[in-house]
Amino acid sequence: MNENNLREEICMLGKSMFDRGLTVGSSGNVSVRTDDGWLMTPTNSCLGRLDPAKLSKVDAKGNLLSGDKQTKESFLHLSVYGERPSAKAIVHLHSTHSVAVSCLAEVDPLQPIPPITAYYVMKIGNLVLLPYYAPGDMTLANAVKEVAGKHHAILLANHGPIVAGKDLESAVYATEELEETARLYLLLRGNRMKILTSEQVAELHRKWPQ
Repeated sequence: MNENNLREEICMLGKSMFDRGLTVGSSGNVSVRTDDGWLMTPTNSCLGRLDPAKLSKVDAKGNLLSGDKQTKESFLHLSVYGERPSAKAIVHLHSTHSVAVSCLAEVDPLQPIPPITAYYVMKIGNLVLLPYYAPGDMTLANAVKEVAGKHHAILLANHGPIVAGKDLESAVYATEELEETARLYLLLRGNRMKILTSEQVAELHRKWPQ
């Protein structure tokens, strides 16, 4: 896909997520790898009103080449890309149910959401929860780097998810699956849950590796 098409796809899928309430206001950001760097949504931009011509183009070192200033959370994206050469796109949202799970005190950081459905396991794999860091805290970049090689989906405590994919569509679909499963998990809390067994999860991982 050429760069113009990538720009259009970012705007189309950004609006789709905004229109369905997965992101509000100017929260959330998206990036896509190109041959010579990345396209990113600009800082303080609304995913529902993106302009293809104003998307940020950054080079391999994260320096702005053209467009509006890149998202202030670009360091999160670059941290993941550095550990996942196969990643072609990243979605970072402050989606309601995923954030709600990230605020729960008793969840397991190594499995903040249990394997409720097969599609959650197939699209998310092994979700990990990182501790809270203040917005803009650059030490978060190191925390993300430590887990990004093994986890393509990361949940930031009291903040939201970061999800990488082989392309933007895959990253968006996985983010949507995470949000829906977080909603299911919150609905089911307080009831006895029938989750997938370790054998069932292992079989899914073998068939659909992340």
